[in-house]
Amino acid sequence: MMRCLLPGALALAVLALPAAAKTTETLGTGVAIGLPLVAGGITLLKHDWTGAAELAVTTVLTVGTAYGLKHLVRECRPFAKPCGPGSNNWDSFPSDTSALAFAPAEFLRERYGWQYGLPAYAAAGFVGWSRVDADKHHWYDVATSFGISLLYNELLTTRYHKPYGLTTDLQAQPNAVYASLNYKF
Repeated sequence: MMRCLLPGALALAVLALPAAAKTTETLGTGVAIGLPLVAGGITLLKHDWTGAAELAVTTVLTVGTAYGLKHLVRECRPFAKPCGPGSNNWDSFPSDTSALAFAPAEFLRERYGWQYGLPAYAAAGFVGWSRVDADKHHWYDVATSFGISLLYNELLTTRYHKPYGLTTDLQAQPNAVYASLNYKF
């Protein structure tokens, strides 16, 4: 049931946004804001307080690093070429909006596995594409944001293990099906 929650929540967010979104850029920004909220909701539904703290820390570090680099590295936005000396369009690198999307996507993959990470990555990929499509960022601005999120999540996010209780697993192989039932005391 929980595995269906993320795709359902993301689909609901994406379906609710087009009425307010006038462009893919606006839709991408809405999805970027929704991803940390959905990831936070999943940690709360799982009563995973460690995961909630890790999500908060990795998201703040990822977005904070992207924001800091944006003000240190002078990269002109694609729509504003050439940038003049008095222009305020020198904040292309890296994409902080993409960082906001990729941080929870990588958190979900690292903490809960690909069944959570894959739909989140699809949504984060859309955010990155929307930033490039709107000429707000270059592809490498988005790729750098992804790299920053990957770095912080690899360093700080731990794999989720249920603290206690009954767990089941079912795996299908080409020649066999394996079922397991475990109880952790």
